[in-house]
Amino acid sequence: MKKAFITKIISNQYTIIDLETRVSYIAEARGKLRYMKLNKNDVFNKQITRKTKKETKIIQISPKIGDNVYYTIDHDQVFIEEILPRENELVRPDVANVDQVLLVFSIIRPDFSFYLLDKFLIILQQENLTPIIVISKIDLIENEKLEVLKKQLSYYESLGYEIYYVNSKQKIGFDILEDIFKHKITVLAGQTGVGKTTLLNALMPHLGLKTQEISFALGRGKHTTRHSELYLFNEGYIADTPGFSKIEFSIFYQDELKSLYPDFVKLAPACKFGYNCMHLHEPKCAVKQAVENHEILQSRYDNYVQFCQEIEQQKVKY
Repeated sequence: MKKAFITKIISNQYTIIDLETRVSYIAEARGKLRYMKLNKNDVFNKQITRKTKKETKIIQISPKIGDNVYYTIDHDQVFIEEILPRENELVRPDVANVDQVLLVFSIIRPDFSFYLLDKFLIILQQENLTPIIVISKIDLIENEKLEVLKKQLSYYESLGYEIYYVNSKQKIGFDILEDIFKHKITVLAGQTGVGKTTLLNALMPHLGLKTQEISFALGRGKHTTRHSELYLFNEGYIADTPGFSKIEFSIFYQDELKSLYPDFVKLAPACKFGYNCMHLHEPKCAVKQAVENHEILQSRYDNYVQFCQEIEQQKVKY
């Protein structure tokens, strides 16, 4: 069997590129891919509810863009025979083996949200994915308001996150942004309407991807991307995936959440209860003290408290 890489999925048809010859084919998935027997340590075996356990079982696995696969050619028909183990994967957007994620946020229409930023960062931390934050539509806001946001976001820069400010229509900020894609699979993620497709069109004008303006009645963007695809750019690949307006945790216990805050983990040894501190109601909590001293953004802590409540209140699924 030969090895290939999935770059595009439309319905049940997969565009694959042979990793040696670089020839592309339109392939179908063999029926046996519908259900795979997994042991409890298999990379495809995920805990999907609080009650489920990682155990030997048969589940359905669907190919994603970014997957490495084995394929065969039989009477001019190309079949995907096996999906190779994934380094990582995302569900929404639906892509595997990602090197970095461009979190695209518009400064307005829809308004920038620290709540969504923190939620995205937690999900990417779970998957050990590198986030790069891109703020779009900077031409639609006054300089004074832009500087206020930059000052707030400087806290995230102090945590090591890269942040870029762009105007996609005039390609402002692109001179540095274009260099980050080389030899990497990059996913653009974010709410619908934040300008992901406009950003892609600015990077690769030849694509001519369809964009739509924000819906003022709904206060969010309209979906423009109908399928998942990887585009070759600067010796790397960029994923254009269907947008979404709702993201959910796959976190089942509150103590899992605190470990996904690198700034909280760093301060935990100074808490009275050390790493056992939940940073909620405990006395002499170094994290809460840092918030009071304006060393941690109030919004970031408030979001943490809200996330803890969401995890506690989520319904148990079986």
